[in-house]
Amino acid sequence: MTTPTDDNRDLLTVIASMKAAPGKEDQLRAALEQLIEPTRQEDGYVNYDLHESVEDPGRFFFYENWHSGEHLDAHLAAPHLVAFAERIPDLLDGDGLTVNRVRRIA
Repeated sequence: MTTPTDDNRDLLTVIASMKAAPGKEDQLRAALEQLIEPTRQEDGYVNYDLHESVEDPGRFFFYENWHSGEHLDAHLAAPHLVAFAERIPDLLDGDGLTVNRVRRIA
């Protein structure tokens, strides 16, 4: 089994995390699932995988890889992401969205 960074350590990996506001778990899940297909069409996309916590249902993570920071920036400015960002105050808990840009070192 391989991951995208096995062959290319220069990829920009992103781990984004968020927790649904109480009672908004299904709405947040649906909103996140709607981001996947348009994101797969973007330049610089490598993978965009949505996960939900086993221990803490309603906490979601995207594990993403992009060819560059510029590609990620374009993704964050894409209409489907801008529309999602406008819904953050309604869908997410008080901690909001956390985005970590990381590089694989081992």
